[in-house]
Amino acid sequence: MKGKKIGILIGVFAVVVAVGASVTVTQQNEYKLIRQFGKVDRVISSSGISFKIPFIESTQSLPKETLLYDLAASDVITKDKKTMISDSYVLWKISDPLKFAQTLNSSVESGESRINTAVYNATKNAISSMSQDQVITSRDGELSDMVMEAIGTNMDQYGIELLKFETKQLDLPDDNKEAVYERMISERDNIAATYKAEGNSEAKVIRNKTDKEVAIQISDAKKQAEILEAEGEQEYMKILAQAYGEEDRSEFYSFVRSLDALKTSMKGEDKTVILSADSPIAQIFEGK
Repeated sequence: MKGKKIGILIGVFAVVVAVGASVTVTQQNEYKLIRQFGKVDRVISSSGISFKIPFIESTQSLPKETLLYDLAASDVITKDKKTMISDSYVLWKISDPLKFAQTLNSSVESGESRINTAVYNATKNAISSMSQDQVITSRDGELSDMVMEAIGTNMDQYGIELLKFETKQLDLPDDNKEAVYERMISERDNIAATYKAEGNSEAKVIRNKTDKEVAIQISDAKKQAEILEAEGEQEYMKILAQAYGEEDRSEFYSFVRSLDALKTSMKGEDKTVILSADSPIAQIFEGK
């Protein structure tokens, strides 16, 4: 009886072990490779629980998320034979886990080695096609685009997709960095001086043109004002001639004008006016 119980326990234990060995869990951030006698039989891409044949099939995990590979800083030569130091990184992922397993034996390190070779060669070729000044001014994405274009789909054969290439640092060796920067500053100063001189010249032309136009407008305005003033005087004299054309009105006009002349002569503190007897104003006051 006791031996029978032990046999049952052994059987239950064997079943549990067999069930456990047949179940595999795939996480959301991984691929699960199911190998049969070492050869990949199938790939599980969706997260969850799946089954395999115990003791015959084995499993291996590959990362499904985006990976970062930091390339070592290296020297590159520009088109004008200047040395620069390139320090960059790559974002990549496994796009085809089966091909990745078949060509690289499921090794992330081997994948990074292929990436390192491809990116370094593409970077070297891109920089060698540009002068040092062009390389320095291409940090806004132009160099990254050139490298990605040069690599193209070369990594597809390994089941790898390159997502992004970025340069962390693209610098000059310390021994000639200062001289290059000073030369670049001098060139930028010359360009700025040229722009400033052209701007001043253009501003002078605009000012001269504006001054000429203003002078013409002022001259025309003065001419028009003189014409209007002359026309006004003419109209004024015409109105006066019509108003005082008759004799009685003419005498009144003479009287008013005489008073205006008297008023004009009485300036200052002394308001005394001495008139001769034959003065027209005196004759007006005398009623003559």
